[in-house]
Amino acid sequence: MSYIDLIKEKAKQDIKKIVLPESTDKRTLIAAAQIMKEGIAKVVMVGNEEKIMDGARWLEVNLDGLEVVDPLNCEKFDEYAQLLFEIRQAKGMTLEKATEILKNDFLTFGIMMVKAGDADGMVAGACHATADTLRPALQILKTAPGTKLVSGFFIMDVPNCDLGYHGTFLFADCGLNQDPNAEELAAIADSSAKSFKALVGGEPIIAMLSHSTKGSAKHALVDKVVEAVEIAHKEYPELTLDGELQLDAALIDTVGASKAPGSKVAGKANVLIFPNLDCGNIGYKLVQRLGKAEAYGPMLQGIAKPVNDLSRGCSWEDIVGVVALTAVQAQLA
Repeated sequence: MSYIDLIKEKAKQDIKKIVLPESTDKRTLIAAAQIMKEGIAKVVMVGNEEKIMDGARWLEVNLDGLEVVDPLNCEKFDEYAQLLFEIRQAKGMTLEKATEILKNDFLTFGIMMVKAGDADGMVAGACHATADTLRPALQILKTAPGTKLVSGFFIMDVPNCDLGYHGTFLFADCGLNQDPNAEELAAIADSSAKSFKALVGGEPIIAMLSHSTKGSAKHALVDKVVEAVEIAHKEYPELTLDGELQLDAALIDTVGASKAPGSKVAGKANVLIFPNLDCGNIGYKLVQRLGKAEAYGPMLQGIAKPVNDLSRGCSWEDIVGVVALTAVQAQLA
């Protein structure tokens, strides 16, 4: 059974309600039909029901029984508007402005459903930038207790691969923090370890990646990763973590033994922490496109309730996978 099939089975054990606010996107409509067919989650879409069902008929997909919430005639609209006003009034929000936002911004409306407990999580980003998904999530849901920053990760499932955890890896940060400092890198490693345990199930073995292994190169970029490792060892001593490591030293036994003898991580890593967003974004797309890996994300970690982003290049199958993962996150919240 593939990794995502295992996640789907977990999702079915305790069905959660997931909001899909991008109701005019055809991939989202196809994904919603498949999610309902497989029984992965209860789906609620935000928008005009007639338009959504017209789109489903045009695509020849079955959305019978779909829950649709239209902000223009939602019974709880006033409650959501009042709650948004109360949360954001210190930042200049008025009730009139909250009302206008919720009428027109389906992503914010979906976040309010999650905040009010009327849904367990939200998935968006197929036709919106990451900032459009993340901004209302952070403003309304806030960060989870004990979290230093929100970061993004991908679950990478590589076919016919005996590396990582049976070919499955977590890559971070690949979608959010552009140039994290040493303390932020350490915090990303800690959050990623928790996400790996929750969504993959194995023991996280974390490599802090660099173009250098154990001092083989001298540069400020290397120094940042070295400092991040020191901070992680001090603040998160329970983690199995090492660095700085080049990718081959992190993954390949013989290379790891040669370049980083004695390391508990070298040659065994399944969680890869990239030094900046350039590396992370390029890295996951190389593995996805050339290695034919399934890439699920960018998932978000550190938000108080599950909200996850999608790549605008995602397929409907990707949306189904991220919804399944979001449902499992909601089970653990």
